[in-house]
Amino acid sequence: MSRSPRTFTVGLVQMRCSTDPDENLRRACDFLRQAADKGAQVACLPELFRSQYFCQVEDHSKFDLAEPIPGPSTEAIGAVARETGMVIVASLFERRAAGLYHNTAVVLDSDGSITGKYRKMHIPDDPLYFEKFYFTPGDLGFQSFETSKANVGILVCWDQWYPEAARLTALRGAEILFYPTAIGWHPSEKAEFGEAQADAWMTMQRAHAIANGVYVAGVNRIGHEGDPAGGLEFWGGTFLADPFGRILAKAGHDSEEVLVVECDPKLVETTRRHWPFLRDRRIDAYAPIVERFLS
Repeated sequence: MSRSPRTFTVGLVQMRCSTDPDENLRRACDFLRQAADKGAQVACLPELFRSQYFCQVEDHSKFDLAEPIPGPSTEAIGAVARETGMVIVASLFERRAAGLYHNTAVVLDSDGSITGKYRKMHIPDDPLYFEKFYFTPGDLGFQSFETSKANVGILVCWDQWYPEAARLTALRGAEILFYPTAIGWHPSEKAEFGEAQADAWMTMQRAHAIANGVYVAGVNRIGHEGDPAGGLEFWGGTFLADPFGRILAKAGHDSEEVLVVECDPKLVETTRRHWPFLRDRRIDAYAPIVERFLS
């Protein structure tokens, strides 16, 4: 994978999602155009932005939200990519075949073509995050996509807690890791655990940036969704960290925002020269990592 010859400017879209998929797609395209107007060359949308986060319940009718790739969303977003000259990362509910669905992120290059896609590998099953009901685990592996603007690695939400995923994606040549995300508080837990949970989320991804010497972007949604008496309050906090783990930009917890930040691939090179973690990896000693547990 070749290194980008120039800086690239990243746009991160933090948005609220309604119950109307067409409205969400239209608004997402509007936000992407705003990012382009601010100078973004590579933009990313939140996880499953076309709908509210439907995995709070196990409901067979929700499979109707899925679509093929290529499909209506990639057609609409591809048109924005051509119009603006941006590379765009879009997270979609993929219908692969009857009864076979994935949580998939698509990379569209600046000419609107599909460069590739990543299917979410780690699938959670927690209260109000019943993703195993909907999504087959990814089977495309960890990848980096060489686009016209940058070498882009994609991981999705629950993937962000796994250092193995970040490492393998970085080893593929990614200069930036995008994490389209839908993460929030259980309102009943927010007062006691909310600050620590959001801090852990950001700390984990900053650690990926440092350990791998890459830029990292976490791109979340905002707003309360689901049961008014419970549901989820998505905490926003979209951010971009540099290869030292420094936060270059961060959105608030309750506002729609478009962050635009310039990234310089030379910092990846400089960081890895001074912190040569990739050089000093003991790849001869890591074979046990493929075991579930070592007793």
